[in-house]
Amino acid sequence: MKPIRLMTGFFTVGVWTLLSRVLGFLREVLLLSLIGPGPVMDAFVAAFRLPNMFRRFFAEGAFNAAFVPMFAKRLEAQDGAQTFARDAFNGLGLVVLILTALGMIFMPGLVWLTAEGFAEDARFDMTVGYGRIVFPYILCMSLAALFSGILNATGRFAVAAAAPVLLNICVIAAMTVGALTGGAVINWLVWAIPVAGVAQLALTWSAAARAGFALRPARPRWTPAMKDMVVIALPAALASGVMQINLVVGQLVASQYESAVSWLFAADRLYQLPLGVVGIAVGVVLLPELARRLQAKDEAGATQALSRAAEISLALTIPSAVALMVIPFALVTVLFERGASDVDDTAAIALAVTIYGLGLPAFVLQKILQPIFFAREDTRRPFYYALVAMVVNAGLAIGLAPYVGWISPAIAATVAGWVMFACLAIGARRYGDAARFDARFHKRIWRILIASAAMGLVLFWTNAALQPMLGEPWWRGLALVLLMIAGAVSFFGVGQLIGAFRLSEFKGAVRRG
Repeated sequence: MKPIRLMTGFFTVGVWTLLSRVLGFLREVLLLSLIGPGPVMDAFVAAFRLPNMFRRFFAEGAFNAAFVPMFAKRLEAQDGAQTFARDAFNGLGLVVLILTALGMIFMPGLVWLTAEGFAEDARFDMTVGYGRIVFPYILCMSLAALFSGILNATGRFAVAAAAPVLLNICVIAAMTVGALTGGAVINWLVWAIPVAGVAQLALTWSAAARAGFALRPARPRWTPAMKDMVVIALPAALASGVMQINLVVGQLVASQYESAVSWLFAADRLYQLPLGVVGIAVGVVLLPELARRLQAKDEAGATQALSRAAEISLALTIPSAVALMVIPFALVTVLFERGASDVDDTAAIALAVTIYGLGLPAFVLQKILQPIFFAREDTRRPFYYALVAMVVNAGLAIGLAPYVGWISPAIAATVAGWVMFACLAIGARRYGDAARFDARFHKRIWRILIASAAMGLVLFWTNAALQPMLGEPWWRGLALVLLMIAGAVSFFGVGQLIGAFRLSEFKGAVRRG
């Protein structure tokens, strides 16, 4: 077996994802500055969430959970991978094309179901209008996700990881042109999204063609392999649907409060940076690696891949979570407080960031544990676990709203995240030693926690010392840079000193990437 180089793949995906998230920050800075929290931004966020929800349901979630392991095993065994990919492409294309048409027709119903609180004001009609423009994005992104799965299974991570960068480039360019020409920035923004979808599809399609998988539209074929894939994908689709219900419940609660949808969206963008760079990157690389090793009966290699993925992920995630909880106000002030966004918005977003920070390790651990099930084509158990998390999320989001108001969806998401992780961890025990972390992981995780705690103390003291600079608009950026330097030096310094990791491991992976 020609193995996927796990650490190299992880850093390749991570670097491209980091670039995407940095550009995403610039995108949100422009959004908050040029439009700002309020009715228009609330409407855009609710509209853009619709194709993203269905994209995770049909492509990045359910479909890839079934497609990638089956494709990787056929590729490893040289058993009809090309035919399988072609049939999957045509089947997915037909299903999503029908979904897109239905979504365009019944957009008012979708908006009412996902943001019922908008029904009494102008946000409803705005969301319907924006939704009909951005919803076709799901067709392009679903097919792009299939091509990305092909590329990842063949060990070509760069193009698939780079594709999301195009969305941010298109959106940033559109908002900039709109602002400079004096036009309505929101109109430039919504029309940029379907354009970006076409660009992402073109990029991944051409890369897959160069990798030997030049797929063309054709009449879908119902084959035994497609039947097997649907049987595996259906529970994963239901699980993804449950997770999307969690998002809908949160948005329904938030839509009852003015600007709350915008605040939670901005906070979500901030904690999604480490989640995307670490959790999503390692999940993308780990799934095909585990599938191929299991196909080759290499359980020791599967254990090592799982343990190293968890080790490097938590070495980056835990300190990120600490930073989100210790200095949220400084982060939000520097990144988002300008233009149409004021100090009240900053305080609200910072509160949500703190709560999401508490759940960040759980969200990343889910990305590590889910491939244990998906690589074995077990999608039923994650669905059952997702149902448990859904009940917890809905109960807390709705039940806490009368007492804590708009922040209840953030609290609910964090608690549900830890519940989902606990279910996955307990359920994975049935797969034996191949699904357990090795001795090196258990030795290092406690040291990572100690190094993160030390970093938290340094950030707390440094943040207090830099408050005069953070209060001056011209010096805020420098203050945040100094905070980041202090945090990084303290974490990596203490971590290297007590043996939480070796810096050479990071450097070697970066050089190979």
